[in-house]
Amino acid sequence: MNLGSIYRAQLKTTMAVQLQYRVSAIIWLIGLVIPPLVYLVVWRTVAEAGGGSVGSYDTAEFATYYIIVMVVNHLAFIWHMWEYDYRIREGVLSGLLLRPLHPIHADIAENLSYKALTTLVVIPAAILMSVLFKADWNVSLTNALFFIPAMIMAFFVQFFLGWALAMAAFWTTRINAINRMYFLGKLFLSGQMAPLALLPPALQTAASISPYRWMISFPVELLLGNLMLREIWIGLAVQVLWIGIGLLAVKFVWRAGIRRYSAFGA
Repeated sequence: MNLGSIYRAQLKTTMAVQLQYRVSAIIWLIGLVIPPLVYLVVWRTVAEAGGGSVGSYDTAEFATYYIIVMVVNHLAFIWHMWEYDYRIREGVLSGLLLRPLHPIHADIAENLSYKALTTLVVIPAAILMSVLFKADWNVSLTNALFFIPAMIMAFFVQFFLGWALAMAAFWTTRINAINRMYFLGKLFLSGQMAPLALLPPALQTAASISPYRWMISFPVELLLGNLMLREIWIGLAVQVLWIGIGLLAVKFVWRAGIRRYSAFGA
């Protein structure tokens, strides 16, 4: 049985599981839509009070920006660091280790199946917000084509780094504080709260040298047409670099952690 067949089987299984938790999915989706909606209303209000714009963003461009942020964040986010300590503490990981495939593959399949279902709701929500807030959609074909690999790599940057971080649970079993610090950095430096172009230069630099910009802001900036061709190629290269760092981190932390692992409660 090849890897493709295993993934297809895993996707079917996780898709069936996701369908059993429809209410939870709706709650997650509400949590996904509300933050960008709040930021959009706040920045539109600021722009209107300041003569119609803030920096290079007018009210319509703010609408477009936060709608794209919502979609990108949905396609790129992962949740596995919130449950990894449970897997170790309760011994769930022991059963996963008996499978012929590394546990990371099951998490990738679960992530993809969840997004395949919930994107069917996110897209209509994005369309509705576009109409209500009069978003300015002026996306070139070139930027749309570049956006596809940028979006795929944004997911893997976030997935591998998040999975490596989750494995801190091998040493501490409770990693909520670590997770909150990680997501606090992401909130400020990924472009979720405000476009990076509106941040002070020092924070813009911090965002660029951290992985956060490449998880969300870069594909958003790309689709908006805010980047020159040279900047796009550099950004894609930086994403590849962070994926490589994430893969290495997963490899070495997994090896060290699995040697330490003892199945509590198994």
